[in-house]
Amino acid sequence: MTTLLVIAKEPRPGRVKTRLTPPFTPEEAAALAEAALADTLSAATCVPADRHVLVLDGRPGPWLPPGFEIVPQASGGLDVRLAAAFAACSGPALLIGMDTPQVTPALLAPALRWDEHDAWFGAAADGGFWALGLARPDPSVLLGVPMSTPETGAVQHARLRTAGLRIGRLPVLRDVDTASDARQVAAEAPDTRFAARYAELTTTRAGAGR
Repeated sequence: MTTLLVIAKEPRPGRVKTRLTPPFTPEEAAALAEAALADTLSAATCVPADRHVLVLDGRPGPWLPPGFEIVPQASGGLDVRLAAAFAACSGPALLIGMDTPQVTPALLAPALRWDEHDAWFGAAADGGFWALGLARPDPSVLLGVPMSTPETGAVQHARLRTAGLRIGRLPVLRDVDTASDARQVAAEAPDTRFAARYAELTTTRAGAGR
C-alpha cells in the first residue's frame, strides 16, 4: 500500500511563515501559508496513491479537500516528526511539505514508482529537501539529521546513500520561506492559489503606499 504524506502546520497567524514578517503581517503570512497548503493538497489529491495522509500540527480547516486521512504530528524535533510519519506507514511512502505550492501531480507521480529505486529525494533550493520517498519506511535514515540548515539536504541524501539505497532524483524546488521566495514562486507558478493570494496582498500593499 503506497502512502502520500503531506506534513503541515495549521495556517494560523503567528504560527506559520514567520520569516515572511515583515514585510507581510502575521495575518498575511498565514493567508499565504493557507494558499500554499491548499495548492499542495490539491496536487497531492490527484496523485494515485492508496492513501493520502495529512500529518498535521493543529486543526483542519476549509482548505482541506476530501479524501485525506488526518493524523497528528508527533512531539519533538522535525527529524523525529518526519520519522514518526514514515513509521506509521506499512508500505512505500512519499512525504512532502506545505512549502512548495508550485508542485504538480506530474512532478510527484514518478516518485511513487519503486521498480528501480528504493528512495526518492527532492532537494530544495535553500539546501534542504522538499520531498523524501522510501520504499521501506525506515525512521533511522531521518533521526539525527539536522533540520532547517543549509546542509540538511546534503546530510539527508548522504544518509540514504550510506543505507545503500538506490535514489531517484526529483527536480529542485524553492521552498517559500522569505518574501523573496514568495515572489519567485508566485512568478514561477502564476496559476496557483498562492500566486493569486500573493498578487492580491502585494497589490493592496502597493496601493496603500501611494
